[in-house]
Amino acid sequence: MKILSVNAGSSSLKFQMYEMPDEEVLISGVFERIGMEGSCYTIKLNGEKIEKTASLPDHKSAFELLVKELIDNKIVDSLDDIAGIGHRIVQGGSYFDKSVIASEDVIDKIDELSTLAPLHNPAAIIGIRAAQAVVPGAVQTVVFDTAFHQTIPEENYLYALPYEWSNDYKIRRYGAHGTSHKYITMKMNEILDREDTKLITCHIGNGASISAVLNGKCLNTSMGLTPNAGLIMGTRCGDIDATIVPYMMETLKLTASEMDTILNKKSGLLGISGVSSDSRDIEAGIKEGNKRCELAQKMYVRRIVDYIAKYYVELGGCDAIVFTAGVGENSVSVRRQVIEALDVLGVKLDVEKNEIRGKVQKISTNDSSIKVYVIPTDEELMIARDTLELINS
Repeated sequence: MKILSVNAGSSSLKFQMYEMPDEEVLISGVFERIGMEGSCYTIKLNGEKIEKTASLPDHKSAFELLVKELIDNKIVDSLDDIAGIGHRIVQGGSYFDKSVIASEDVIDKIDELSTLAPLHNPAAIIGIRAAQAVVPGAVQTVVFDTAFHQTIPEENYLYALPYEWSNDYKIRRYGAHGTSHKYITMKMNEILDREDTKLITCHIGNGASISAVLNGKCLNTSMGLTPNAGLIMGTRCGDIDATIVPYMMETLKLTASEMDTILNKKSGLLGISGVSSDSRDIEAGIKEGNKRCELAQKMYVRRIVDYIAKYYVELGGCDAIVFTAGVGENSVSVRRQVIEALDVLGVKLDVEKNEIRGKVQKISTNDSSIKVYVIPTDEELMIARDTLELINS
C-alpha cells in the first residue's frame, strides 16, 4: 500500500512516499517558492537528488506535478495506487489527541485554530484541499504536532493567568514536535524492551523542545501556547520575563507585530551571536574566537540542561535521555557540553561513541546513572504509520 506523507507550508510542499507496511521510502522531495517567481522542486530517488525548475502558481499545481513525477518514475501506475495522504498539522488545540481522517468538521476546527498557528494551519488546509482535488480517491488524514502532548496534566499545561482565559481564549500549553517526541519514545522503549519508562526526549533543531515522558505518555513539554517558549532556539528567544515585552515596545515604540517578529525571528542564537541562527555557524565562530558565539553557546546549552534537570525531578528519576533533530543528531559538541553539565546526576559520556552523526547510538558509558542515546527522528514515517492505521480501521 502506497502512502504519501505531506508537510505543506505557505510557499512549500514537502513529501515522502512509503510502501506500507514495509515502511520502504520510495521517493521524497520538496516543492519551493510556490506562488512566487523562481519556483522549483527537488526529488530524491534511488539515492539520487534531482533538482528542477517549474511554474508553481499554487499548491494544486505542485500536487499535479508531484503525481506526474510519481507516474513518470514508475512509483505508481495511476492515482488509484495512492491509498492515503497524511498531512502534518502544527496546531490541533485541545480538540485532537490523535490522528484523524480529514473530514469537513476536522478541517473547520483546524481553520478555527489558525489564530494559534497563523503561519502553519492555513497553509496545511491549502495542502489538504489541493490533495483532495488532485487525488480524490486517496484517504486524507491529519497528524497533529500537539496531539502527543494532550496527556499533560492541567497543573502543567495551565498558565498562572486568569483561569477563564484557558476556556474563553484557549490560552494554555500545547507544545509542538509531538510527532517527533512520540516516535522517539516508541524507539527508545523498543531499545529498552519495556514501556514503563521515564524518558527525557530532546528535539534540538533550529526549533527545539524537550519533553518528559512517563510510561509512553507526555507529562510535560517545554514549548507552550506557541513554539516560542522554553529553550533558546535559532531565532526564537524561548522563556523570558513577560514584562520585557511591553517595556521594550514602549521604549522602542514598536507595534505588537514588530515585537513578535523580534521575539521569533531576530532573537535566540542569532540575537545573541549576531552571526547566525545555525548551530554549525556558532560552533565555527567559537573556533575563530568569537566571544558572542561563545556566549550564545553557553546560554543555549544552559537552557537545555535546565529543562533536563527540571524533568528529571518531575519524573522522579530517568531511564534515558534522547537527543534528536538537526542539532541533537549531529552536534557532537552540544551533546558533550550538555552531558558534562549533568555530571552531578551521575550522567557520564562515552567520548568516543559520541563522535557520531545521524544514527542510533548509545553515547553514555556503561556505568552512567542514566542512559543517553542519539536517535534520528522520522516524523514522516509516523504520519505514514498513523495514516495506514486509519485506513485499516
